[in-house]
Amino acid sequence: MGFLYQSWGPKYETICSECSTPDHAWKMPMSLPASFRHDPKHRHLQLDPLDPSFFQDPYPAYALLHATGSSFFWENYGFWCFIGYDAVNRLLRDRRFGREKRHSDADSQGRAGDRSHLTDFDHIEKFSMLELEPPVHTRLRTLVNRAFVSRQVERLRPRIEALANDLIDKFEPRGQADLIAEFATPIPVTIIAEMLGVPTQAAPQLLDWSHRIVAMYMHGRTRQSEESANAAAAEFSQFLRDYAAKRRLEPADDLLSLLLAAEADGAKLTEDELITTAILLLNAGHEATVHQTGNAVKTILESGTNPASLLADAETTAKTVEECIRYDAPLHMFTRYAYESIDLGDGIKLEPGDQIGLMLGAANRDPLVFQSPEIFQPDRTDQKNLSFGAGIHFCIGAPLARRELQVALKLLFDRLPNLGFRDVPRYRNTYHFHGLERLEVTW
Repeated sequence: MGFLYQSWGPKYETICSECSTPDHAWKMPMSLPASFRHDPKHRHLQLDPLDPSFFQDPYPAYALLHATGSSFFWENYGFWCFIGYDAVNRLLRDRRFGREKRHSDADSQGRAGDRSHLTDFDHIEKFSMLELEPPVHTRLRTLVNRAFVSRQVERLRPRIEALANDLIDKFEPRGQADLIAEFATPIPVTIIAEMLGVPTQAAPQLLDWSHRIVAMYMHGRTRQSEESANAAAAEFSQFLRDYAAKRRLEPADDLLSLLLAAEADGAKLTEDELITTAILLLNAGHEATVHQTGNAVKTILESGTNPASLLADAETTAKTVEECIRYDAPLHMFTRYAYESIDLGDGIKLEPGDQIGLMLGAANRDPLVFQSPEIFQPDRTDQKNLSFGAGIHFCIGAPLARRELQVALKLLFDRLPNLGFRDVPRYRNTYHFHGLERLEVTW
């Protein structure tokens, strides 16, 4: 019958369901989600990703799963998941897997059937380099990559600094703020909008479209959220088509103009590729950075270490940001499809079209790779993380995200050294995208 995990006072212990006695070889001094049911012998897990006790703190569950292996079958999703750092890193680079759906009509949530109400959403997905594989992916990424190399991103530092200072100027006199809405969100969405060449005053609308589209990747989505995502895709696409038409007539020093003119091996972006690429950059250019900024502020405040020492100079700031990215990542699951029959060993056999879950947030806490992975330790010598992915789908905006985080966090704590929580931070009910609803602070 396997094992169940039940409450014993303030702690949880492994209880053998056959003899009902504690397994003294394993004790976890931490709370596990109420819906957590794990059979370590067969490596099957029942765990509701909508369980508040899980998405508020997934790390106790990860710790127990790490103790029993590097993979498990997550019944709520219906596919094998991998949490070991080495396994996730290897599978992200394994070309037998990919994002492109080649053998199934089901989407990333395993849903098939009538999609007539998702025509506009599916159209932008069709041309997204995140969902494509070589050679199309290679061509699209080559065209876009030049805007996100480190030397180009470094040119944005003064603008990021000015924007962060302007935002702090607005809320500093009040003595309190919600840093998610008033700081973490405006910086990346403004920067990516300016890079693309679309009006920054449209930021609230861009955010609304983005959030509605991203809802398509959430567990437990509804018909209503699907129709909302489809409408957002149609409206977002038309907005960008209008601006692309203006840039064709009047090119400027922005990414939209660059994409219109860019060529790789003589092949330009098609109109559909251009629109989808711009949507992807706007969505990806802010979503994860917003979450990571909030998570990082929370992590630093909870660490008990003086922020001034963690963000003293460029070197310590860079180390602190990298540890924040490892310690509490903004993306916890990345799915891929098998393109052939694959035997991964340990009884895991996959057929073409089967999906796997690569758990980035859990891999960053692998005790076989990181010493004391549950401890926030910016000066650790084993610093590395998979938060930006790996392989050909490694996040193209990673240099920009790192620079935004480094600049924003240092300025925030330099200017508000007495920053502290005004209310307990709580995460949104979006397991894949791990970020705070609000971050109410005072100083």
